[in-house]
Amino acid sequence: MLKKIQYFLLTKSIGFYLNILSFTFPEKAQKMGAFIFSKPRKGKLDGNQLPKVLENAIKETLYFGDHTFQSYLWKGDSEVILLIHGWESNSSRWKKTLPYLKKTGKTIVAIDGPAHGLSSGNQFNVPLYTEFMEVAVKRFCPTITIGHSIGGATCIFHQHKYPNLKLKKMVLLGAPSDLKIILNNYVDLLSLNSKNHDLLEDYFKNKFKITMNDFSGAKFATKMTIKSFIAHDKNDKIVLFTEGQKLANAFPNADFVDTETLGHSLHDDELYRKLSLFIVKE
Repeated sequence: MLKKIQYFLLTKSIGFYLNILSFTFPEKAQKMGAFIFSKPRKGKLDGNQLPKVLENAIKETLYFGDHTFQSYLWKGDSEVILLIHGWESNSSRWKKTLPYLKKTGKTIVAIDGPAHGLSSGNQFNVPLYTEFMEVAVKRFCPTITIGHSIGGATCIFHQHKYPNLKLKKMVLLGAPSDLKIILNNYVDLLSLNSKNHDLLEDYFKNKFKITMNDFSGAKFATKMTIKSFIAHDKNDKIVLFTEGQKLANAFPNADFVDTETLGHSLHDDELYRKLSLFIVKE
């Protein structure tokens, strides 16, 4: 309870400061607000003490511009599954999924997102993660992508920006559709005023050349004919169930699985059995 109170006071204090700053020094408020929004608080790994699930993987450092990011490979056949984790996580989040994926016989590759795992940086956003993903796609040539949470949004945006003609299937677990909802949640968390909200929207529009309204997985998905497997929990408190429904309705060729007790993580043997069957099914 004490930690919750401390967290509440911290977020509201930051929001109060940014609200004052938005009228006196709007550029500073914009940069600070965007920095806080994009900075993960956890998810980094110590290269000297990797989780066991990653220890036996074939590791390779990849590069995008000034960034370095880590990949992990478990050897199988010539077909490749690419795993894209979510916010404040890393490649070890696939620990419970891997046994089922290995049974498919396919090669499995996971990457650490920006500012996560063993990757460089302290800022995370979908456009940058998409560039990391494109490097990995060129390196490993996946035919299947699996994304959890914001990693799922990254999978969709990547396929929109860099259509992978070899991609056969996409799996989305607890993924959001509209990034504007995530921004609005951040604004609500800090109790930011409308001026700060507009400053943040302008920042991301200028930086990534796309508006928050247009940054919609459901809009991108309508033009994707690949087979998709979408799972979302009705009681997901991180990404609302309606987001999963939007994606399932948008993809022309989607299998939608709803659950009720798995929360945002969606770790479940029965779900992973269904997922592995989707992967091997012609």
